[in-house]
Amino acid sequence: MSNVVISAARASLVTFVLCGLLYPLTLTGLAQLFLPFQANGSLERGPDGVVIGSHLIGQQWNEPQWFQGRPSATTATDPSEPGKTVPAPYNAANSAGSNLGPTSKTLADRLMNDRKALERAHPELVGTLLPADMLTTSASGLDPDITPANAALQVAHVARARGVPAEQIKRLLEQHVTGRSLGIFGEPRVNVLALNLAIEGVCPSTAGHRGPCALNGARAPAAAVTP
Repeated sequence: MSNVVISAARASLVTFVLCGLLYPLTLTGLAQLFLPFQANGSLERGPDGVVIGSHLIGQQWNEPQWFQGRPSATTATDPSEPGKTVPAPYNAANSAGSNLGPTSKTLADRLMNDRKALERAHPELVGTLLPADMLTTSASGLDPDITPANAALQVAHVARARGVPAEQIKRLLEQHVTGRSLGIFGEPRVNVLALNLAIEGVCPSTAGHRGPCALNGARAPAAAVTP
């Protein structure tokens, strides 16, 4: 009996050391050595060192000078009534979709109202066939990327809000389209945070800035932005 206990204890100890210590420490060390940006959450920081956001988590962009991400259906606890929830877009602590199906009247009404609001804000989109990710939410509610078609429809109003030619914003957008992983996995996409930071770096949204942007194809430095 004692031999069985000793053998089990040895196996448990070896397994703990290998799987609980050596393996995770080795992977952590390799990740910090070769992929430190990704290993630390793909975080983007401003000049003051404050975290602006993560390239892996979507966030709300409220002003017209920014490209907008995919809508989010995440919620949070209602502070006034703990038993209820309230909309909280891009709540990273509560990743979730709306769970509304294609026959849901609630979903149909929401899409119709959002479409009308979008067309009021951007008359150039009236009657335009919109990409699905421009109005529908994702299963996670935290998508950091949008489709190139979605981004292309936003070029005109971003350029107008910044007072620069749309062609320059379009060129910068084209530089930030990521293709399929390994050429076969996923779909072409645009990371909203990376694109907005790049635009701010070469074409600041400061009062009085008008005219051409200094687009040179280089990655723009992190800018102090407020989503």
